[in-house]
Amino acid sequence: MFVAGMLMMGYLTAALFFVRFWTRTRDQLFLAFAVAFLLLAFQRAILTTYVVYSEPVWVYGVRLLAFVIILLAIVGKNVIPARRVR
Repeated sequence: MFVAGMLMMGYLTAALFFVRFWTRTRDQLFLAFAVAFLLLAFQRAILTTYVVYSEPVWVYGVRLLAFVIILLAIVGKNVIPARRVR
């Protein structure tokens, strides 16, 4: 239980760092990372509240969604050309 709480705190800390970077740069990659880490923190919070021995299957869907958001953000950053600053 302690380790799950530490993981959740780490995910929330990472999300806050990415939100801070996003407010400075307005880069959508940072926003996507922040949302993904918030989803991972939510997933970890749900897992710590369940006291049964089997985890609900939809929790893995939340984790999958977070990783898909990260993957799409990285692909979008590399495929879509950046706007030129004059």
